[in-house]
Amino acid sequence: MKPMTKRFAPRSTRRTASLLAALAAATALGGCAPLLVGGAMVGGALMVTDRRTSGAQIEDQAIELKSMNRIREALGDRVHVNVTSYNRMALIAGEVPNETDKAAVEQIVQRVDNVRATVNELAIAGSTSITSRSNDIILSSKVKATFVDARDISANAFKVTAERGTVYLMGRVTEREANRATELARSVGGVQKVVRVLEIISEAELAEMQPKPAAK
Repeated sequence: MKPMTKRFAPRSTRRTASLLAALAAATALGGCAPLLVGGAMVGGALMVTDRRTSGAQIEDQAIELKSMNRIREALGDRVHVNVTSYNRMALIAGEVPNETDKAAVEQIVQRVDNVRATVNELAIAGSTSITSRSNDIILSSKVKATFVDARDISANAFKVTAERGTVYLMGRVTEREANRATELARSVGGVQKVVRVLEIISEAELAEMQPKPAAK
């Protein structure tokens, strides 16, 4: 497998049948909702269908929590940073006032236990408004709902988050799945850009991950 980070611009707009449900979920769940919408819609199946090991899932949660706490302690309110971890790869997004803070944030995350790689997408800019952040929550929820509606990809194979209209896709997926997810994300109204922070696996590796039929 190999990590892949690519950017794509949007093409068209499409409404999904689950849009209203996704918006309701985003409103109810709050700041980290985009990463949990799939779990909210399918319940306990999320842990079962996740392509990470259970240990990696727990470590990813710890990476996100520790990173955010340490960034807050070191830099306070002068930065707006979100850290999203998938299979120990940490995506850093948000806004910082200068290059020094951008580098400092990345160093903080790199020092967190179990982080194997970082992708620094921080912008040198003023912090976004509450309205902008709410729009990003709704946008990532729309993308996740579009994945669920499509039915030809596994929505739970992807972690989706958004920042300033840019949608980030994380997960362990095949090239076919990556291309399809990118196409779907680009079709959602309001998406300015799609960034793929993905681990690409082969179709054979995917087949090995699938549940085996019970022996008779």
